Amino acid sequence: MGLLDNVFGKKDKGEKRKADFSDVRGGGSSTAPDARPAVERERTALERERTYVVVAGDSLSKIASREYGDANKWRAIYEANRDKVKNPDLIHPGQVLTLPPNP
Repeated sequence: MGLLDNVFGKKDKGEKRKADFSDVRGGGSSTAPDARPAVERERTALERERTYVVVAGDSLSKIASREYGDANKWRAIYEANRDKVKNPDLIHPGQVLTLPPNP
C-alpha cells in the first residue's frame, strides 16, 4: 500500500476507484465551442454597435473598408457620428467613433 493510498481511500493497490458523477447536474459549459455556424456568429458580431478609436492615417473610408469590407460604407459611420464629426474629411487621432451595425 502506498503512502497516498489512504488519502484517496484506496484499500488495495489493485483496486481502482470509479468516478462518481451522481451529484453532477445538467447544464452548459462555458468552454464548449459555440454551436452556431461561423456565418451566423460573424453576422451577430457585425450587427452590434461598437466603438472605434481613430489612429493617425485613418479616414472614414479606410475604417469602413477595414470594418465592413466596403469603403463606400463610410457614410454610415459619418451619419452615426454627426455629433462628433462635422466634416467627414477631417477626423482626428484619438476620436472615439460609433460604428453602426453593418449597413
